[in-house]
Amino acid sequence: MSSRKRIAVLGSTGSIGRSVLSVVESNPDVFEVVGLSALRNAELLAAQAKQFGVVKVAIGEEAAGSSSLGADLEIGVGEEALVELASDPDVDLVVNALVGTAGLPVTAASVGAGKRLAIANKESLVMAGELVTSLAGRTGSELIPVDSEHSSIFRCLRGTAHGEVTGVVLTASGGPLRDLPVGEVGSATVEAVLSHPTWDMGRKITVDSATLANKAMEVVEAMWLFDLPLELIDVVVHRESIVHSLVRLCDGSLLAHLGSPDMRVPIQYALFYPDAPGTSFNEFRPADMGTLNFGPVEAERYPCFGLILASAREGGTAPTIATTADEVAVGAFLEGRIRFGDIATVIARTLDAEGTGPAENLAAIFEAERSARTTAVEIVDDIVGRTGHGPAGAALTNNHSGV
Repeated sequence: MSSRKRIAVLGSTGSIGRSVLSVVESNPDVFEVVGLSALRNAELLAAQAKQFGVVKVAIGEEAAGSSSLGADLEIGVGEEALVELASDPDVDLVVNALVGTAGLPVTAASVGAGKRLAIANKESLVMAGELVTSLAGRTGSELIPVDSEHSSIFRCLRGTAHGEVTGVVLTASGGPLRDLPVGEVGSATVEAVLSHPTWDMGRKITVDSATLANKAMEVVEAMWLFDLPLELIDVVVHRESIVHSLVRLCDGSLLAHLGSPDMRVPIQYALFYPDAPGTSFNEFRPADMGTLNFGPVEAERYPCFGLILASAREGGTAPTIATTADEVAVGAFLEGRIRFGDIATVIARTLDAEGTGPAENLAAIFEAERSARTTAVEIVDDIVGRTGHGPAGAALTNNHSGV
């Protein structure tokens, strides 16, 4: 039997998944990939399976019949196949690199099976953080953060004493629209929104970075990962993306983790944990640091940030509703159907339209997700119908009263 750590990378064709495999490629004696998944990109999935000698793969339903997937692969289709990979007895470590609400079943299956889970899917914890962490406590599953901010906090906390930590600070780059006049933000183009100044990420996460929805979700994620109340989690805009997070200590000082904005660093830490990482990526030198800037989050510039945090304070199924509405709205924006500024409108209107209930179990959360998705799609259609917006539609004014 191989002594290498056996991993399943779910979402292997996305930005995070490809970075995970680059770390594996740099450490072939340490890791063995035994499962991969993709939603649509069957060609890349097949190439990855061949490169890493993987037999078990999962693919989304719409790409299941692709000729790229050879007969030598064990091919599963849809959510059921993802769940099977996430709970496979042959897997030592599951990497959940799925984007959006689709990641929750994988997280639940992995944690339910008592796996060590390297989690990059923040929506899982935003939607069901209490259920997931409670389940992990019963099964012995370990949640190892992959997001750079949470990885930094995780590393800093390993060197603190009981009772020493009084809070944490997440940093945000501010996204590609941070210097645009506030009045012009709502009409920003897809091209402008996807031009992130420091990070190279997938399209959905890049849009969420521009709205700071991503950072609000990371606040909620930190709440569950580190068992902290929301009021002890702060966010500052840090343009350089060098300080990834800070930990407040009881004596008034701060611990900080600094490094280049390279996702391979936190990914490698999660893969090797609890052992020391094996490879140096973009070694960071203090002389290269330059000036570091920190500033507050502007509420008017980032309305989605406030909406998602408000849903977290409300609790129950409200975070699921907000997260789902954001996913629908971002998709519509990327398709050119609505304006950038309409993303916040879709979230706010969906929260208003949907009744928030208790998140007692996964069934209640999945039902809230289904209902919110239907409502958000209807709201997008209403916005498109009223404004005639789209590739040939007229521009709207930047008006989000009530958001």
